[in-house]
Amino acid sequence: MTRQVFYHELEVLRERMVSMGSMVDKAIARAMDALTRQDLILARDIIQNDATINDYRWATEDEAFQLIATQAPLAGDLRVIMAVLSIATDLERMADHAVGIAKVVIETADEPPLRNLETLRDMTNIGREMLSDSLTAFIQGDVESAKAIIERDDQLDLLYKQVYGEMLTFMLADPTLIDRATRLLWVGHNLERIGDRVTNICERVLYGVSGKVDLAAYP
Repeated sequence: MTRQVFYHELEVLRERMVSMGSMVDKAIARAMDALTRQDLILARDIIQNDATINDYRWATEDEAFQLIATQAPLAGDLRVIMAVLSIATDLERMADHAVGIAKVVIETADEPPLRNLETLRDMTNIGREMLSDSLTAFIQGDVESAKAIIERDDQLDLLYKQVYGEMLTFMLADPTLIDRATRLLWVGHNLERIGDRVTNICERVLYGVSGKVDLAAYP
């Protein structure tokens, strides 16, 4: 394989991350839509389609390993390939979080909604924006954007604490609401974890560009 072909294959790997990210973003959006509308058909479709995302991850890893085995890349090129392996894992786990939300929809389909879902929708929107921006930062090798996205994770943490407080209030006021409130807490937890996965992607951007991850190492 010539170096020109190698760099083409490296670019294909980057593009695969964007494609996989789009699949995951769609799963997250559809999961919140299913929760809002208590849509059992949509929730089951999200769970079924998760296998496609899993397969995409394994196919991407296989291509990355083949590049490593056949080209023995060094320094920056190797860091990019290792970043792809890590990002593919985080994207697949984000899809699992969307599945977790879909399962809550199925578990609560026959129950009346406990509360307005505005805070959870806010968490969803922020998480999706962070995901999109993190993949753009990865493709462009944009360290400054990656750092800024990591800092935005605090917004998700604060919103999750808000959801936690609200659900705890419901539980204390009426023990019959414990099951429903606990399930919505699980939705919030899944959305908060999506932010953590995006942070992992951004750390890979930092490492891929310079070999450093610690934010303190950047001016």
